[in-house]
Amino acid sequence: MKRLAVVDPGGEDAAGREIPGAQALRRGLSLLDIVADEAGLRFSEIAERAGLTRATAHRMLSTLVEAGLLRVDERDQSYHLGFRLFEMAHRVWDQFDLRSAAEPELERLRDLAGETVRLAILDRDEILYVDQREAHQAVRLGNGVGGRAAAHASGAGKAILAHLEPLIREQLLNRLALRRFTPNTITDRADLAQHLDLTKARGYAVSFEEQNDGVSSVAAAILDHKARAIGAVAIVGPAYRLGLDRLHALGRDVMAAARRISGNAGQVAMSITTSPRPLGPDRGDVASVVPTTAFLGEGPTWLPAERRIAFVDILAPAVIVADPADGSFQAHPMPELVSAVVPRRRGGWLVAMQTGLKAVDPDFGKVTTIAAPEAGKPGNRFNDGKCDRRGRFWAGTLAIDTTPGHGSLYRLDADGRCTRMDEGFHVSNGLGWSPDDRRFYFTDTGAGRIHVYDFDLETGTIANRRLFAEVAPGTGVPDGLAVDAEGFVWSAHWDGWCITRYDPDGRVDRVINLPVPRPTSCCFGGPDLSTLYVTSARIRLNAQQLAEAPLSGSVFAVQAGVRGLPETPFAG
Repeated sequence: MKRLAVVDPGGEDAAGREIPGAQALRRGLSLLDIVADEAGLRFSEIAERAGLTRATAHRMLSTLVEAGLLRVDERDQSYHLGFRLFEMAHRVWDQFDLRSAAEPELERLRDLAGETVRLAILDRDEILYVDQREAHQAVRLGNGVGGRAAAHASGAGKAILAHLEPLIREQLLNRLALRRFTPNTITDRADLAQHLDLTKARGYAVSFEEQNDGVSSVAAAILDHKARAIGAVAIVGPAYRLGLDRLHALGRDVMAAARRISGNAGQVAMSITTSPRPLGPDRGDVASVVPTTAFLGEGPTWLPAERRIAFVDILAPAVIVADPADGSFQAHPMPELVSAVVPRRRGGWLVAMQTGLKAVDPDFGKVTTIAAPEAGKPGNRFNDGKCDRRGRFWAGTLAIDTTPGHGSLYRLDADGRCTRMDEGFHVSNGLGWSPDDRRFYFTDTGAGRIHVYDFDLETGTIANRRLFAEVAPGTGVPDGLAVDAEGFVWSAHWDGWCITRYDPDGRVDRVINLPVPRPTSCCFGGPDLSTLYVTSARIRLNAQQLAEAPLSGSVFAVQAGVRGLPETPFAG
């Protein structure tokens, strides 16, 4: 009777002999990796990257196409992953065992946090705990394996609800009885919907004594290959050990665990890692001037009459007005996610919020919608925005969960007309104009690129989009920006610990290292506009990262050695 050869991962049998076809198999898999990394490559490009002769590459690619693992676009003869791979992926998820996949992560999180860790699913309208690893110093928490919790009051429940499709979530919320368990339970449906959008933008859910007095949790959704929530992993413990600061510090860790459980199948480009801190001492010309602890500080603008900075904390959500001379600040809570603020010529502010562009009277708290161009896209929100020299407000959008391709760029005129100017962006972000108003700069953080357009100041139109600068992998991604009086562009590098100055041709002029990994945006201010103010974030930084960068979330002042351009209020 013929015996089957025993094959090890290296492609050899038990006697150490190369198995026939093993080398070809490895080459074929490497070709799949090449096409998966960059779709649209042509035959010669694939052969060159694989280091294969044309004859060998042709033979292997033809075999992969015949098997349905690759397909050829006849219009340009480019190669793409075949549909059979997607069929196989569906079979993987049909057989996916959530509890088995989660087991090592539950133990790892339990050891990391020193608290009980639970695996949960949504069962009808409630949360069902299907697995648990108790803390070594366990405190009686109730609701163990087989126990249930209210979806609207538990960390695991809110993490799952936040990632439901908008219509399904709305239907579920409408039928839920939002019972009040503690004074902290959210029982208003509109408030809960806003809270779930904030949870989705943040990437994790927090429940601080909402289900039970004295018990808190932080949780992240586990997503399948279609980005659907199939469960959640949660750290649960006594509130005296899990205060709000610690819950947020653990947010990044539960997100990482959730991603590993699903093999990163449904995750989008929401950053949970940072680049290493640059070597060398802190700079003497960089100072923390407003010691806020903003989750996601963004969109700074200089208010010359008050000699203050206005900026936002997207995830508070709040507009913050700060005095860099003494570090004092006042936070003005906003009713929904907020991403940019500029003064209005007639008084008050124009604020970019999740659902639209709104006029805000800070003295009386009145909020009036001016434009809501994406009212039909409940999964989107506005991001960074600024005014051109004619007082028109420009702002971009993105998907709340940062799904690629959902972002657009809008222009709001003084009379309230709102026009979509471009679309198809991943994470719309920093923008600005050249001193002669002939160029418009616009950042797509998700793509790691700053674009430049031709700009017509009189008509407010843009044309001829092209690449201005692209940030190399491992050095962060471009976020907010400002343009100085010499026409150079200053870009904050999220996850890059720095701000970079580019010359008008897109070449790096200088890099200024900062004591925080996530600088977010910048503006020029001070009496002569020669100080560059930089906002930053602490969101999704774990305890170790925050210990290394304790000033995360603060506003910094950089002596730029060059003057900026004055900001223009919204003309409406």
